[in-house]
Amino acid sequence: MAVCDPTDVVEREFFSGGSRFVIGCDEVGRGAVAGPVAVGMAVVAETCGAHPDGLRDSKLLSQKRREELEPLLRKWVLFGAVGIADAREVDDLGIVHCLGLAGKRALQSLHSQGADVSSSVILLDGNHDWLSPVLSTPLDIRTRVKADRDCVSVAAASVLAKVHRDAMMIAQDAVLPGYGWSGNKGYGSGEHLDAIRTLGMTDFHRKSWLVSYA
Repeated sequence: MAVCDPTDVVEREFFSGGSRFVIGCDEVGRGAVAGPVAVGMAVVAETCGAHPDGLRDSKLLSQKRREELEPLLRKWVLFGAVGIADAREVDDLGIVHCLGLAGKRALQSLHSQGADVSSSVILLDGNHDWLSPVLSTPLDIRTRVKADRDCVSVAAASVLAKVHRDAMMIAQDAVLPGYGWSGNKGYGSGEHLDAIRTLGMTDFHRKSWLVSYA
């Protein structure tokens, strides 16, 4: 089946409706057994112009291509940010709350950069708004299934988040060797689970997700 590249059709609908900015939002690392969950956000406006060639949902791109696109996306968007919630927070608070927590941290970063968050539509991938429950001030949040595939702002957010989180995971190879972080990025591959059985769990693991491997 052919893969469709994302477009700015949805973003332009928001601009035509009076929105000044659209903040694409996507998460990575939700299903991992180690490492943080990360939420990327990308602020776009009508003035941003054409998005970089080859932009797609991060899951549809090679690591090399994501790393090539990331600096181009940083130049294209008005503002970009990634927020994280670490493994201990996932254990203590649960993954859904931590998605919101990471998203809130990304929004705080955007605000500190000068983004007008309150005048933006936040376009969230999926059909569940996990962001609103953690916010003290209501924002205009819209959910859309497959937004990471179809919408340029969300695809950009997915790449920003994926590159950021992957770099964090790769860096752990020097800190906690033997778990294959560079290859598995914290997901539960066979080799990773074997390493947990042999070496045990670390503070980087989501212990509540790995009770059977303790």
